[in-house]
Amino acid sequence: MDTRDTTEQAELRAGARKLARELGPATVAELDDSTRAKRLAAAVHDAGWLELRDDAGDGGPLASGVEAAILAEGLAERVADTPLAGPLLARDLARRAGAADAAATVVAFSPDLVEAARVEGPTTATTLHAVDASIEGSDAACVLVPDGDGCRLAEIALADADRSGVGGADLTRAVRTIAEGARVRDVSGQRRPLRTDDLVAWNALGLALTSAELVGIMRGVLDITVAYASERRQFGVPVGSFQSVQHLLAESCCLLEGSHSVALHASWAVDDLPPDDALAAARVAKAYCARAARTVCETAIQVHGGIGNTWECMVHVYLRRALLCTQWFGDDRIQLRRIEQDRLGAR
Repeated sequence: MDTRDTTEQAELRAGARKLARELGPATVAELDDSTRAKRLAAAVHDAGWLELRDDAGDGGPLASGVEAAILAEGLAERVADTPLAGPLLARDLARRAGAADAAATVVAFSPDLVEAARVEGPTTATTLHAVDASIEGSDAACVLVPDGDGCRLAEIALADADRSGVGGADLTRAVRTIAEGARVRDVSGQRRPLRTDDLVAWNALGLALTSAELVGIMRGVLDITVAYASERRQFGVPVGSFQSVQHLLAESCCLLEGSHSVALHASWAVDDLPPDDALAAARVAKAYCARAARTVCETAIQVHGGIGNTWECMVHVYLRRALLCTQWFGDDRIQLRRIEQDRLGAR
């Protein structure tokens, strides 16, 4: 595996970071700027980034998991408040089912956000959540319907779903709540069922994208924390000159670099390793990145001192996004438990 960016990947990374800097929220107050958020969403849509996992014509995706992860990481560095991972996952699932006409723009998940929702009847039996959905519009969420040895795709309209905004702690990403009893409709034009390998590879992509976002979150929150430590003065000198602060930031940098390495391998494995191996790599990446991100974000709050615990400080926005990324597709405890089951045969 060559870990260096190709020329195209370097341009993609630079473009994502530039867009996030220009249109992402720089302050907590800017999260309420709907005009800015709409410009950001339009720019991501117009760039074609939401279509990277569409069918290239041969059944494979237009872009690899590495390119998708580069975008997720780049936008997360500035906690860009626009859907990306959600639409990418929905389109990847539609590609695997050969459902080019699917209207779903996001995937519905189980109440704990760990698994894609499975619905066996004409209506939903539990409350579901569409993660990283658009607040506006009457788009749809796709669900899995068991069918023989595999699954087929179905959709749930989001027109009547809860539009209260973001879900849980995250202030930058919408989670639409689908109430129990929502009607399920078939997706026309599906050319093939979703087999176990399809769903395993898709889950590997989801874990890789959330891991990449956690890397971006760590990089972004460290940037603003190092800048703050360089400017904030105490006893006549910058607090960044204190050895204890330097140790905290140095440890965070080490965690960031380790996370970047393991997340990059997971994103590469999505399309270049067998599904089971790709999922194993993705589980390791998510476990490592989730724990590292929690430590780095908590360190950032500590280095900021008293201001780090206020609403106006951007650090808590990064921590909140890290909390949802950690929960989505399962946190570090879930991943370690499943690694134990797969590799050691534990119950």
